[in-house]
Amino acid sequence: MAPMKVYGWAVSPWMARALVCLEEAGAEYEIVPMSRCGGDHRRPDHLARNPFGEIPVLEDGDLTLYESRAIARYVLRKHRPELLKEGDLEGSAMVDVWMEVEAHHMEATLWTIIRNCITGPYVGRPRDQAAVDESLAKLRAVLPAYEARLSACRYLAGDEVTAADLCHFGFMRYFMATEYAGVVDEYPHVRAWWDALLARPSVKKVIAGMPPDFGYASGNIP
Repeated sequence: MAPMKVYGWAVSPWMARALVCLEEAGAEYEIVPMSRCGGDHRRPDHLARNPFGEIPVLEDGDLTLYESRAIARYVLRKHRPELLKEGDLEGSAMVDVWMEVEAHHMEATLWTIIRNCITGPYVGRPRDQAAVDESLAKLRAVLPAYEARLSACRYLAGDEVTAADLCHFGFMRYFMATEYAGVVDEYPHVRAWWDALLARPSVKKVIAGMPPDFGYASGNIP
């Protein structure tokens, strides 16, 4: 069977969400590199794969998928359903809960901080400190819920890692490269959870393609 193809650029936190799940699944895949600066995601061939012009896109035989969480779920359902707690009604519900929390309470909050603190200076966009401060306040309002959950179990959906944890990786990776990473240290169980994720071979492999500055300093911008 031909390996799956993943279209995108490896530095993307959305791409990382798909890649870390592919690695955890032990699935055969190849990255089809694209250039954001070159506008590859707006070209007709890519728009035929994803009409919204976004990445990542996964091709598995005749199936084409977009949206990183959908890709993560598909890959794990196919190769490592235990990471979704498939067959466990309550367990799978907890995976869903924390994937929803990440989607609605973490991603946008972290991305505002990341784009202002990391990518903005390289593209000549002035920092909106008010937006950063607002997002930090939102983060500090959310993290106590994570701390409470992670004081009761090692990972978000129980004592074993699941998709709920893996789907946090991409944006946490870049947030932890900002000057505000110390916020996480205020929550020892959250910090221990993050350190446990960083120790996973899948995360180590994916993070190797994610320089903390998105590659801007070296000029290696996709």
